[in-house]
Formats: sequence, structure tokens, C-alpha cells
Amino acid sequence: MTQNPQPELAHRHLSTTSLVYMIIAASAPLTVLAGGVPTNFAVSGLLGVPVSYLVLGVILVLFAAGYGAMSSHVQNAGAFYAYITEGLGNRQGIAAAILALVSYNMMQIGLYGLFGFALSNALSTWTGLTVPWWAAAAVGWVVVGALGVNSVDLSAKVLGILVGLEFLVVIVVSVLSIGSAPEGLSTQTLQPGQFFTTGIGVLLAFGIAAFMGFESGAIYSEETKDPRRTVARATYIAVGVIALFYAASAWAFAMGVGPSAIIGKSQEFGPDLLFVWLAGHSPVLAEIANILFITSLLAALIAFHNAAARYFFALGRSHVLPRYLKRSTTAGAPWAGSLTQSVLALVVVAVFAVAGIGHELGPLYPVITLFTWLTNAAAFGLVFLLAVTSIAVVVWFAKDHHGHGVWTRLIAPGLSAVGLLVVAGLILVNFDLMIGAEGPSLLVVVMPGIIIAAGALGLVWGEVIRHRDPSGYQSMRHQDQIDEDDEYAVP
Repeated sequence: MTQNPQPELAHRHLSTTSLVYMIIAASAPLTVLAGGVPTNFAVSGLLGVPVSYLVLGVILVLFAAGYGAMSSHVQNAGAFYAYITEGLGNRQGIAAAILALVSYNMMQIGLYGLFGFALSNALSTWTGLTVPWWAAAAVGWVVVGALGVNSVDLSAKVLGILVGLEFLVVIVVSVLSIGSAPEGLSTQTLQPGQFFTTGIGVLLAFGIAAFMGFESGAIYSEETKDPRRTVARATYIAVGVIALFYAASAWAFAMGVGPSAIIGKSQEFGPDLLFVWLAGHSPVLAEIANILFITSLLAALIAFHNAAARYFFALGRSHVLPRYLKRSTTAGAPWAGSLTQSVLALVVVAVFAVAGIGHELGPLYPVITLFTWLTNAAAFGLVFLLAVTSIAVVVWFAKDHHGHGVWTRLIAPGLSAVGLLVVAGLILVNFDLMIGAEGPSLLVVVMPGIIIAAGALGLVWGEVIRHRDPSGYQSMRHQDQIDEDDEYAVP
């Protein structure tokens, strides 16, 4: 690993297609169908799961309008940090940066719980050997860490293959579901009455998790071939594909199981429903889907690792965090940020591994604790940041329209801010359901509290930096804006 003396990421590497793969990998299509869809049916007790993906897709398309427009003028590996700094000020930007860093790390590290559980189960089935979940998670940790310190091109190629295979198996499952629908095809799960009813908050709170990572396109803005256009294009494409694909696959799977049975079966089997259902139709396909479920989780781990590593890099470069974090390889990989994220993941997983010894939850321990606690708290943090970013976009464009119309700079981001704040509130209100708490639980306060505390700590840290390094503090704003005369400027 050759170090780069200059704190730079690889320039002009990622195409729109590559960036779309990076974004969609974070949302993990097969993981959503196997885990998210049955869980949403089971917990909400409603058939309107497909509609929830469409509604959330509309909210996020509104977000993407202003977000994508601002990305053509501001580029920084710490996307939330840069946008909120430019729009709302340095202290708010630093608070957003710390909150984003905590959220991305919690999302990435939490995924090791589900990955370790899934791989451990698979190895036991294939070989008969009992492999601890943390040992299985360590396999993913090594792969993710190795890719993290290499060129982003390598990660993009790996993710492209994995995402392609995920889409293929979900499409096959959907076609098989439609062809074998025991109750025939219907629009029952698409009826407004199945969505606009008591329980809509649960549908939206669980559904938003399927989109987490879609905003990560701007994190790679410094590494795209065309900073003016690539991020906006990739974000629009990813949101559209995710919303339509998830809605269609959720509808098809409900048809395959049967609208009258999907809620009960989801409550009975949970995330195993897809594999149980597939085994009844094609044991071979069920085995293939199980393998790709594991690689789907690996793809998400890689995507969120890369995002967290670039946040460490951006904050080290701007001196918000220790400067060593800005170090990169000659190939432009943020190796210091990548190694820091890997070490952090190792420590947290090790703590949960020790805590899980002899626990009454048995093999499900990493899923119910590490995965569920951390990823749901991270989802709240990221949705809240999306809302604040929408507000920052409105404020930033109010100072200079940069040639954009009122829809792009005001109406769309304003509506998305309202919608996202509502979703963030729904996550908080339904947090006990999301973590499966039975009765009052301190976790309902502690886990979202970590996210809120991270933002508060960021505000305090911003004030410390302002007094300790006034000139550096003042220079944080406007340093990330693309020169309007840049060769990639919008014509």
C-alpha cells in the first residue's frame, strides 16, 4: 500500500453506472426482499407494503432534485458535512458530520451481526461444522478491509457483479411468484386503504430502511468522471430503480404467498419466509438465493465501509478530526479512514461477541442485538440528516439561484424536508417495534439518544474549533464549491 503525500481521492474514475451500483449495493435488494419485506408485513399487519416503497420513493425523488442540483456546485467526500456547512454554517456542518459519521459506522458495523449469523448458518448446513457468528463475520471483515484500502474501481467492479446477481435472483423469484400465485393476481396490496390507515407509521418507518445509502452518491463526487452530472444522474436512477423494483418485487412475492396468507406467514417465518417458500418450489433456487443473500450483505458492508472511510478522510482533511485521517494511497484510496473504520468495527463486534457468550438468545443474539439495535438507530440518524440537508439546500440556493428554477431550489427540497422529518418522527415513535422490544425498554431511549448526542457533541466540537483555530474554522465554508468556469460546468 503506497501512501499518497497529498490528501486526494482518485479523480475521474467512477462513471454513472459504477456509481449506481455503489448506491444500490448499500440498499441490498435481496436483503430487502428476504428481510425487509416480510418484517414489514409482519410488524405492520398491513398489505400496503408495496405502496410504502412508492410513497417513500416520491419523497426521496423530491430530495434528489435539490440534492442533485447542489452536487453540481459542491463536491466533497463528506457530502452531508459539505452541504450543511455551505447552507447552514460551520457549526451545523460539523454537527452533521459527526452525526453522519456515527450513523454510517453504526449501519456498517450492525450489518456484521446479520452477515455473521447468515454465513455461520450456511457453513453449518454445507459442512456440518459449527462456526461462531463472530468468526464468520471476521471473514467479511477481512474482505471489506482489503477492498477499502484499494482503488474505488475494484470495489465498484465487485459491487457491480454482486448487485447484478441480486437483481437476477429477485427477478426470478418475482416471475416464479406471479406464475404460481395461489389466489391469482390482484391489486389488493396496492389499494390505498391498505396504506392510509392505522399502522401507516410502521410501514414508512420500516420501509425507509430499504433506501438507506441512496444518498451516498455525493460522497464519491470527487471521484466521479463528471462531478457536474454524475452524482445527480446516479441518485435519480438509483432512487427510481429502488422504489419501483422494491414495490414490484414486494407485490409479486405477496402474490406468490397469497394476499390472505402473507401477513400470517411473515409473522410465522420472518426473514426465513423467502427461503422456506422457495424451497417448496425449487430447493436449488432456494440454496442459490441463500448464497446471494450472504453476498448481498457483503455488498452492503463494502458500500457503507467506503462511505464511512470517505467521511473520515473528509473530516481529517478539514481538520475537524485528527489530520492523519486525510492520508490516501497513490491510487486515491482513503487508507487511513478505511483502516480506522475497520478497527472500529473489529472492536464493536468483539464486544458483542464477548457479551453474547452463553446468552439466552443463542444463535439469534447478533441479529436481535448488534444488527437490530445499530442499524435502526443509524436509519433514524440518516433520515434526520436527509431532512436537515434539504433545509440546507433551500437556504443555500436562496443566496444564489445558480440558474436553477423555483421547483429545484425551493419547492422540491422543502417538501422533502417535511416528508423526511415526518418519517424520522415515525421511526422514533415506533422504535420499540423496530427493535422488537417487549414492554418498556431502555434501548428505545439509548439507541436514538446516541444519534442525538452525536449531533450535540458536534455542535460543541464546532465551537471548540472556532475558538482554537479561527482561521481554519472560517475557511471551511466555500472551499468545496466547484469553479463555475470548470470544464465540467453545466452548459
